[in-house]
Amino acid sequence: MRYAAFSADPAGGNPAGVVLDASALDDAAMLAVAADVGYSETAFLMPRGGDRFQVRYFSPLAEVDFCGHATIAAAAAYAERHGAGPLTFDTKAGTVEVLTRRAADGTATATLTSVAPRTAPLAEGDLAALLDALGWSAAELDPALPPRLAYAGVWHPVLAAATRQRLSDLDYDMDVLGALMARRGWTTVDLVWRESAHVFHARNPFPPGGVVEDPATGAAAAAFGGYLRELGLVTPPATVTVHQGVDMGRPSLLTVQIGPDAGSGIAVTGTAVTM
Repeated sequence: MRYAAFSADPAGGNPAGVVLDASALDDAAMLAVAADVGYSETAFLMPRGGDRFQVRYFSPLAEVDFCGHATIAAAAAYAERHGAGPLTFDTKAGTVEVLTRRAADGTATATLTSVAPRTAPLAEGDLAALLDALGWSAAELDPALPPRLAYAGVWHPVLAAATRQRLSDLDYDMDVLGALMARRGWTTVDLVWRESAHVFHARNPFPPGGVVEDPATGAAAAAFGGYLRELGLVTPPATVTVHQGVDMGRPSLLTVQIGPDAGSGIAVTGTAVTM
């Protein structure tokens, strides 16, 4: 099945493949399916009884520990067939609780709660290499949002552009950036611009997945929520909206709920529709 996550329009959001029962598939078969589907991620669910599933995520090139948009897509697909309610996804990153809802028009919305987020310093050498691969300069960064590594299941460098124009003009060296990300174990690079206190725009280069850019990245949004809380850039409880995919013609909307407990997961909500 093919779904667009973080959009109510199949022409928007981030496409994901979904296999609701992958119990009979081995690693090679899952990778082959993901490559055939061709989207940045495909989610493979293995029922564990009741509303609990082991979930694995594959890009066309490799397995990743966690993927937010494929989680939203898989939960929506399940809700459409079995009814809305809570689900438990056991991922390689840890246990992710998901709550699904169905609107009167049948549109499915899902909220995932990430594993506990954390941040780490971005080494000066890595920052320099990252900026060089992107073709950005340090002067083009927003000093109010310092570069960091952020985690909520997988790691993402977070870089904040000082202007919307800098974010719009994305033209990077895919091979160089991909090699750097592979060495460091980064999943996407979360490039953001702050429109207002609680509204952000994001772009996520994703060369490890074999795509230039991700139209909506739930894992990065969760990690970014943790980044905002840990650095004191919002006052929790807070709700932040992230607009992504606009520059590539697949507008996506991610709603990020940041609780006050420093050890709690970040909730990310989005709709998903069949393609």
